[in-house]
Amino acid sequence: MSEIKVFILSDSVGETAHSVAEAAAAQFSEYKINYQRFPFVRTSSLLETVLAQAEKAGAAIFFTFVDRQLSVQAHDYCEKHQLMYYDVLTPALDTFSQLTHVTPANRPGTVHALNNNYFDRINAIEFAVTYDDGKNPSGFLEADVVLLGVSRTSKTPLSLYLANRNLKVANLPLVPQAQIPDEIWKVDPKKVFGLTNDPEKLNDIRRQRMVQYGLNPDTVYSNTDKIRAELDYADNIFKKIGCLVINVANKSIEETATLITESLGSNAEN
Repeated sequence: MSEIKVFILSDSVGETAHSVAEAAAAQFSEYKINYQRFPFVRTSSLLETVLAQAEKAGAAIFFTFVDRQLSVQAHDYCEKHQLMYYDVLTPALDTFSQLTHVTPANRPGTVHALNNNYFDRINAIEFAVTYDDGKNPSGFLEADVVLLGVSRTSKTPLSLYLANRNLKVANLPLVPQAQIPDEIWKVDPKKVFGLTNDPEKLNDIRRQRMVQYGLNPDTVYSNTDKIRAELDYADNIFKKIGCLVINVANKSIEETATLITESLGSNAEN
């Protein structure tokens, strides 16, 4: 698989540029995209250093600078050195300036102001990391969402995605013969979500994972019969709990998260 290097530059956290780059890259699934993020680039000298790194690496550049001087510097450097680049923010700023006849405030990070919502999100992310993979069963009783599923059903990335929406998420890998923590049975089933997958899809994912680690892909971990047994075991747990089950085989993280948040909203109304 061919690899493309992309540098994300910003005088804030760079989340906007990263999201735009990922949205575009999703249409080119045959390529592996290697992202490197450079947040809080707020001086000309630091920008020059990062741009030089990008040139040396042969990377494309996505940048968001509310500081117009930095934006111009990045634009000029890329043009001079024939680097592929995309200025995410300047066209939008210019549009709003024309609409309002007002000059932009030029305050980096305004979208990420340190308000209560910001701190709630940080706390939710810390919670997801602390209670990832069943590290501490006490987290299941404190969580807004509990995710269950066999290995490679997107529990961790989904936990972090939901955490970015201020939900405290704990997850537990389901392994046959492993003891289920008592806390799981005490959680409101409406907060529990079972993640499953198609055996063939899971087999492919696990084989690719082994290859990434430089290991033999044909192992017990990727054996289709064993995968089916794992999924059957997980399905029995889901039925005992009475939770919503989501097959993630052909769903993006965003789609699965939407199903969960919609279910939570529906349960809250009921």
